[in-house]
Amino acid sequence: MVAAGAVVGIALVALGLVLTPGPNMIYLVSRSITQGRRAGLLSLLGVAVGFLIYLVAAAAGIATVFVLVPPLYLAVKLGGAVYLLWLAWRTLRPGGTSVFTPTPLPPDRPRRLFTMGLVTCLLNPKIAILYVSLLPQFVDPVRGSVAVQSLLLGLTQIIVALTVNGLIVLSAGSVATFLTRRPTWAKVQRYVMGSVLAGLAVRIAADRSRAVAAP
Repeated sequence: MVAAGAVVGIALVALGLVLTPGPNMIYLVSRSITQGRRAGLLSLLGVAVGFLIYLVAAAAGIATVFVLVPPLYLAVKLGGAVYLLWLAWRTLRPGGTSVFTPTPLPPDRPRRLFTMGLVTCLLNPKIAILYVSLLPQFVDPVRGSVAVQSLLLGLTQIIVALTVNGLIVLSAGSVATFLTRRPTWAKVQRYVMGSVLAGLAVRIAADRSRAVAAP
């Protein structure tokens, strides 16, 4: 059985990641603001399926592939860092916008909303790094099946991520209105988010740890 400390640890990691602006948050917020909560929730359903795909892959030992092919893991990590730096630049540059700034988007049909949510999640570098590098470190083979522990830890991450993202979808419109009416708050929020993105990118790029396969 998975250790309680491991569950708490992965929950805190998941919370920190989901609160850090990234592809999932940007897509969910943009859809919720421009097309309504229903569109945001349909997109979130696609994100949830993406989480499940990563979870199944993690339980099947996907991290082992990155252990056997270190350059592949390095490419994933550096690619994620570059993408986060690009998001940070878009936020911090003169004339940059906040993730909560309404951006005109053409309405999408339910199937496309679901598909785009799924694709956004699968291509999210933060989620890839979480399942490839971090989750295996919370698994203790002494406590039983590695696959079962991976599934339980992954489900913990999914519950935290979907809960927070769901709240973001439901409140995105209200937050956007609040920031629109208060330019100073909007500016502070934009710089905070941009700085967090840049800091996360630098931390990922500077991290010299290798992929860890669950024994």
